[in-house]
Amino acid sequence: MTATAADGPLTPRQAERRRGILRSATALAARGGYEAVQMREVAEGAQVALGTLYRYFPSKVHLLVAVMREQLERLHEQVRRHPPAGPDPAARVAEALTVAFRAMQREPRLAEAMVRALSFADRSVGSEVDEVTQLTGAIVLTAARLPGPPTADQQAALRVVGHTWHATLLVWLSGRASLAEVRADLHTAARLLSPAPAAPADRPELQPVPPPASDPAPAEG
Repeated sequence: MTATAADGPLTPRQAERRRGILRSATALAARGGYEAVQMREVAEGAQVALGTLYRYFPSKVHLLVAVMREQLERLHEQVRRHPPAGPDPAARVAEALTVAFRAMQREPRLAEAMVRALSFADRSVGSEVDEVTQLTGAIVLTAARLPGPPTADQQAALRVVGHTWHATLLVWLSGRASLAEVRADLHTAARLLSPAPAAPADRPELQPVPPPASDPAPAEG
């Protein structure tokens, strides 16, 4: 993990300092996107020394992936407090992720900064990216409200939905997909969570054929 949590739990003062850094980075990204997030300006906005900032977040990518994690935590809390009311897991997941997309639509520069950071992340940011992936899966699972523990097929479906969420976010931000297309893709992926109805038999069951009626005996002459 980034920040001094690598050396142990953060003290209250350290946790507040970290929150201030994330607030500063979020404000800069919301105003100008990825390029607007300069580490020196982040430090100034958070009122910390530049060296202190680098002790918490070694690079801009680490910082913006942490911003994304914080945004997803808020979304997860929203889904817990206001669960989607669809009739089945697929509808509930699609509803929750569509709401999240609408929130991204209100802050497109912030969304662009977070997604670019995620796409630039290398092995040094592996644990942070894993946390984002796990949190996305937790949001999908919470929204689905499955009747029991997910089956192996449903666990695979949860991963596919998470991958679809990130992929559609990327193509939407790049202008290659409309919100309607994003919504359609999310609904398609979410349907994997609901079992398909049993397919009808290829042909009707054969019924026994009654024996032919015997011909009447000829009359004697």
